[in-house]
Amino acid sequence: MNQKTYAVIIGSGSYIPTRKILNEDFMNHVFYDREGMLLQKMNVDIIQQFGKITGINERRYVTDDLVASDIAFYAAKDALESAKIDGETLDYIIVAHNFGDIRADNLRSEFVPALSSRVKHHLGISNPYTVAYDLPFGCAGWLQGLIQADYFIRSGNAKRIMVIGTETLSRICDPHDRDSMIYSDGAGAVIVEARESDVPVGILSQVVKSYSDELAYVLRMEKSSNPNYGKDTLFLKMNGRKLYENVLKTVPQVIKECLEKAGLSVLDINKILIHQANEKMDDAILKQLFALYELDMPAKDLMPMTISWLGNSSVATLPTLFDLMFKGKFEKQAINKGQHIVFASVGAGVNMNAVAYKIPND
Repeated sequence: MNQKTYAVIIGSGSYIPTRKILNEDFMNHVFYDREGMLLQKMNVDIIQQFGKITGINERRYVTDDLVASDIAFYAAKDALESAKIDGETLDYIIVAHNFGDIRADNLRSEFVPALSSRVKHHLGISNPYTVAYDLPFGCAGWLQGLIQADYFIRSGNAKRIMVIGTETLSRICDPHDRDSMIYSDGAGAVIVEARESDVPVGILSQVVKSYSDELAYVLRMEKSSNPNYGKDTLFLKMNGRKLYENVLKTVPQVIKECLEKAGLSVLDINKILIHQANEKMDDAILKQLFALYELDMPAKDLMPMTISWLGNSSVATLPTLFDLMFKGKFEKQAINKGQHIVFASVGAGVNMNAVAYKIPND
């Protein structure tokens, strides 16, 4: 037998914040357009249109006493318990995020020490060979961390790696921008382990692309849409239409290339786990992906969605979704032994990636 080394997920964890924010909670917000002009449309109409397009009905925010590294720690602890391993045996802790720790009473990002170092400290891991580092890569950061973990494992440099995605977008969204209703908070983590196998298993293939020419600033930091609000504070801004148009051209192709590298067709895939910022956009991505294979739109349960109740938690979206499915907590969306799944994400930069993965049979 010709055995090779593969990266297999052996445990997962997540933290879903306790504060539930409904669409109706934005009724008293005052919204402005990009030019700083007060929107004339009534909030009830703005919110109804938002829900119809994005599929978001509610989202989760952290309580004032928590920051991104705190909820990353909760997800990491959950993952260690799920995998039933000692944190001291980890070779790497990779934490994907984009805004560091932002406190409720001080909206300035804290990056020192690194969030990964804070998580390692909270976990009480003393092993100096457990290397901790952060990864900023837009909303595609957690999946990029998984790809890097795969490289480390295949090279023989590592045996066990934890990959975490954590973000508190509620702290950097502009309350006077309609897009603020998209964003949410959360954290998710997985632990991958080296496995020798004579058949492909775990991470099978990956594709990564960066469109940093004309798309580099479709997501960026700018002042509030309200010219009289938070003049010294920068908030996350998005050119949603331009991003939407280009995502439909590029993401389906990235997924197809990833499947081809693994020797798979879209018909071999049991579940597609995609980053969720807009339900309408994700449905269009799936439709376009099947069109590349000259196939009709598949059954809706192929692409499980949490956006309706969790919103867009950036790098936490995919690992949280996987954790819910991995532990059988997502009704009718469990993942089973021997199945093929695809991860796909896109975010600021503009960075996008895809990973083909086979659930082990044992």
